Amino acid sequence: MNINPEQFAAANKATVDSLLSVANTALASAERIAALNLNTARAAMEDAASSVQSVIGAKDPQAALAAQSSLAKPAVEKAVAYSRSVYEITSETQQELAKMVEAQFGEFQKSVAGMVEMASKSAPAGSEGAVAAIQSAIAAANSAFGNMNAMAKQVAETAQANLASMTKAK
Repeated sequence: MNINPEQFAAANKATVDSLLSVANTALASAERIAALNLNTARAAMEDAASSVQSVIGAKDPQAALAAQSSLAKPAVEKAVAYSRSVYEITSETQQELAKMVEAQFGEFQKSVAGMVEMASKSAPAGSEGAVAAIQSAIAAANSAFGNMNAMAKQVAETAQANLASMTKAK
């Protein structure tokens, strides 16, 4: 079985393009997380300064205690919002990467099926059993990938439901 230089170059280009897509997706996610962290840190500093000002400006210890305790609920809400944002970013990234993996696996399946077909045509007589075993192994791998993909989607849906219930419970 011969692979011509054009096929080899196309396969290499597809691999590089795929790796670049994964890297760009990961970097975009990291950039979003970094921006979220910077904004959260800035807001936390501003809130802390505001809290100190309100406590310092209190006329008596009871007013200072009341000012301090009134800040607890917004802090919890902000922490939940931060967690939700991190989850959304990571979930979106996971979905994008899963789509890429599915597409690449689909291309890989086609490529392997084509190679098996070519090999079976040029295989010597009596090798039908070996070709059938390879085709069976490919079918089993496809089934395993489908099951893994379905389980990953179920886990993501469960995590989304848990996040939604946590947000309602706050």
